[in-house]
Amino acid sequence: MSQKKTFYRYNPVTEIYDRVYPSRGARIWSVARQFITGMCAGVALFFGLYYVIEFPREKAMKRANDRMEQSLEMLERRSDEALAVMQNLQQRDNNFYRVMMQAEPLSDAARYAGLERQRNYESLDSLADNELVQTVTDKLDRLDNMVYNQIKSYDFLREQAAKMNERINNIPAIQPISSKYLKTMASGYGYRHDPIYGTTKFHEGMDFSSAIGTPVYATGAGTVRSAGWESGYGNSIDIDHGFNYLTRYAHLSQILVKPGQSVKRGDLIGKVGNTGKSTGPHLHYEVRYRGAPQNPVNYYFMDLTPEQYDEMILQAENAGHVMD
Repeated sequence: MSQKKTFYRYNPVTEIYDRVYPSRGARIWSVARQFITGMCAGVALFFGLYYVIEFPREKAMKRANDRMEQSLEMLERRSDEALAVMQNLQQRDNNFYRVMMQAEPLSDAARYAGLERQRNYESLDSLADNELVQTVTDKLDRLDNMVYNQIKSYDFLREQAAKMNERINNIPAIQPISSKYLKTMASGYGYRHDPIYGTTKFHEGMDFSSAIGTPVYATGAGTVRSAGWESGYGNSIDIDHGFNYLTRYAHLSQILVKPGQSVKRGDLIGKVGNTGKSTGPHLHYEVRYRGAPQNPVNYYFMDLTPEQYDEMILQAENAGHVMD
């Protein structure tokens, strides 16, 4: 143990050495200096031990943090795989299912609608692994939204599939007059010679020559839009089949249905006549899609064999004049 130093000063008056005692300020500074030195040494020792030696609690926290990072990385890989599956389903949805159902592809705007964040993630910024957590959270948000919109898309396609059966039943698909009652094909669709005015005109339907009273059938299911006298057409019937299809049956001798009445394909709706602007007993038949006339010969696919269909097309092309 070191001895405390003692200081003396020579006094010329007494010719002896007087002991020198330190001032109060010097004593305070001495104590403070020793305290500061001890504190610095202690802090240096603490940080040295902190970075060199791992305490049990710190080891446990480090292991937990490592496990959390591994779990987040695994979760990110799984979310990537799930997103890849969803993207494949989206491609099938647009490029196969919707094409099969004749539906427009689902746009990106509709598919990703509502993808805005629903929760506040600012609190995650304080985490050490906030970037990884944020990435995984964003991917799960995308996945939730994609699953929701894909379910809605499949619900829509299920409805379209149900409507497809109705569409098959409603689309005009047979002849309005049975083949056994037909005398000849009077006129087909297209430009023909008008028998009354002697000019060339566009014939918007087909004329079937047959005896007065021959049964006329609905060519598809639908609702009678009108049934009565129409200028030029005489007694006529319009049937709305839905799906933008309408059929017209003109020059009838009898009308057997009323406006608003529901009919099925093959129902008897009237009888052949010679009313209106007509040069002989026949049925004038039209098919319209979205208001535009269609060639009726393309709408007999449920009624004719391939051979009969070819014969119908040949007759329609060779018929050079109209009867109305």
